[in-house]
Amino acid sequence: MSGVLEGVKVLDFGRYIAGPFCGALLADYGAEVIRIERVNGSEDRYVTPVSEDGQGAMFLQLNRNKLGLTLNPTKEKGQEIVKKLVQKSDIVIANLPEQTLKSMGLDYEELKEINPGIILTSNTAFGTTGPYAERVGFDGVAQAMSGAMDMTGEPEQPTKAYAPYVDFCSASLAAFGTLLAYLEKQKTGKGQRVQTSLLQTALTTTNSLLIEQEILNINRVASLNRAQTSGPSDTFKTKDGWILVQTVGGPLFERWVNLMGEKDWLEDKRFKDDLSRGENGHLISERMSEWCAERTSKEAIMELEGSRIPVGEVLKASETLQEEHILKKGSFVKLNYPTMDKEYSVVGPAVELSENPGVIKSRSPQLGEHNEEILSGLGYSQDEITQLKSERII
Repeated sequence: MSGVLEGVKVLDFGRYIAGPFCGALLADYGAEVIRIERVNGSEDRYVTPVSEDGQGAMFLQLNRNKLGLTLNPTKEKGQEIVKKLVQKSDIVIANLPEQTLKSMGLDYEELKEINPGIILTSNTAFGTTGPYAERVGFDGVAQAMSGAMDMTGEPEQPTKAYAPYVDFCSASLAAFGTLLAYLEKQKTGKGQRVQTSLLQTALTTTNSLLIEQEILNINRVASLNRAQTSGPSDTFKTKDGWILVQTVGGPLFERWVNLMGEKDWLEDKRFKDDLSRGENGHLISERMSEWCAERTSKEAIMELEGSRIPVGEVLKASETLQEEHILKKGSFVKLNYPTMDKEYSVVGPAVELSENPGVIKSRSPQLGEHNEEILSGLGYSQDEITQLKSERII
């Protein structure tokens, strides 16, 4: 069965997460994506190295299903290759600063002169307008400025989330915007520019906090894992580990109260609604902590599940890799890399389609692995390819 995006051609000049994961999402559903790197390899290829030759865990995850091309687009012959690629492509992904796009000949004005139907999808730290348009930044900077870090951890120590959720959300939004632009192109024949920014994505995730602050001037402070607008919602230590319980709404609270044997709490004004339960969450968490301390994680989870209360065990990475449900659901796809002795687990497509599901067919490419295949497809002879390599164009 052909993928939904079969026939769509994408050039991925991305780096790190926000660009490459956008490309991976398109590739999982059939698009032909060429990951273009520096001649010596992009910096994100070597982040969190896991092999003897330095291949990074992030690169192995985010560049599956792609072809690999090395290229120096700042040299004249490199720019010629870019133009030929753009002429045959539908989409260019480049999460690069605006000035870098221009220096590489990848700004939208130049691209549409080559191919009026091209779609340029770019992600920046702060957007291309406003006082910070030229500033650079990563996921953590956006977390810090959105209010998220201030509400994570404890008041004396703002804490960044370990998982770079802003990057992954930005990439997902970029893929969504790219598909919207592609649908529009089917109607008009014209391309357009699609933009996301890390800060805009981060603000999206904290928007309800910001609305509450704007209207009520409430000035919330961090409370570790305990929620402030519902309860019980916190992490709890058991005899042999930790669990997280998360409830919202009256019905869930009532089921929890019945499990705890505290039915009189249903008439207690301190717990009359979600907001009240959040404001008095320390009392709820204290009661839940006493209950959990008498049980193993497995015992607590079984009883909570019996009352249909959302609960999950706090797992270490080694435990997540062996978690029964994750394995039986088939969440991981096992891949091999030429310079590694062990298989590694890449999470399969998170969007499940019943008719044309996404598929991880191939591992991330080695550096320049498909140079000859791609360039010969553009009409370059073997001698020309050899010359380009000697000149460090590829």
